[in-house]
Amino acid sequence: MQTAIIYCSQHHGNTKKLLDAIAQEGGVDLMEASASPEVDLAAYDLIGFASGIYYSKLHSAVTACAARNLPRGKKIFVVYTYGLWKPDLRDLEQIAREKGAQILGVYGCRGFSDYGPLKLLGGIAKGRPNAQDIAGAVAFYRELR
Repeated sequence: MQTAIIYCSQHHGNTKKLLDAIAQEGGVDLMEASASPEVDLAAYDLIGFASGIYYSKLHSAVTACAARNLPRGKKIFVVYTYGLWKPDLRDLEQIAREKGAQILGVYGCRGFSDYGPLKLLGGIAKGRPNAQDIAGAVAFYRELR
């Protein structure tokens, strides 16, 4: 089974830590959304969309890549890290409906954030994602396959 994961992991690389562990399972191609705005995903059996959460949403480069490149009828999943708020995934859910894609699952965990005024506090969710979060992401991916 071939898997592609379109991702954006800015600031502290929280989401990329999860994806690097998932990629060690083999058969996974990681594609940075802003570096690969046009990608051919037709050959992939499973497609993931992954991002830190920005203003309660997945990064716009990830959702734009999904809207532009997701083939009809694919099986997809979502991985995210967040500082304060879990995401509103309605944009990606709408894209999935329009493309006839099936969302198999969603995995999210806390990630260190020192954005804006959080910097004054020294940040939140220090040390996250931790080993347990990373193991959870890998277990989630194994269940999808």
